[in-house]
Amino acid sequence: MNALEKLRSVVEDLRAPTNPLGVLDQWQLAGRLLTRFPVDQPEAARICRERNLAALDAMVTELETPAEPKPTREGPTEAVSEGDMTAALKAFKKRLKLARLADESRLGGRYTSGGRESQIDAIIPPNEFPAAVWKALEKAGRLKHTGQGFYAEP
Repeated sequence: MNALEKLRSVVEDLRAPTNPLGVLDQWQLAGRLLTRFPVDQPEAARICRERNLAALDAMVTELETPAEPKPTREGPTEAVSEGDMTAALKAFKKRLKLARLADESRLGGRYTSGGRESQIDAIIPPNEFPAAVWKALEKAGRLKHTGQGFYAEP
C-alpha cells in the first residue's frame, strides 16, 4: 500500500469511524501523510487542524487525479547519443532488478520469507544520467513514464 492509498484509507475511516476514540489519531496520520505530497502545506495543516473532512477528501481526490500538465513550448532538445541511452537503460534495468530483489527478500514476522513476488513495477531512474536521457528513452518507446518522476519498462 503506497502513501496515497493509505491516505484514501484514512479518509474512508474518518467518514465512517469504527473506533470513535481513534479519530484524533486518524487526523494526525492524515496530516503526516499530506506532508509527503506536493500540496499547499499551510492549507493541508489548516484542513487537519479544523478537521474539515470535505476539504480533505477534495485534496486527496485532486492528488489521485492530477491535472494534465500545461502544454509548454519545447525549446531545443539536447541530443542524446545512442551510447548514453544504452548505458542509462542498462543502469535502469539493474536498479529495477535490485529493487525487486530487495522487496522479495524482505522477511516477514517469521524466520522465513513469504515467497511472494515483488509488486514493484516502476522506479525513479538513477540520477547519474540527466533527465534528457530519460525523456529520450521514453520518446524512443524503451521506457514508460508513469508519473511523478517514476519510469517503468513498457
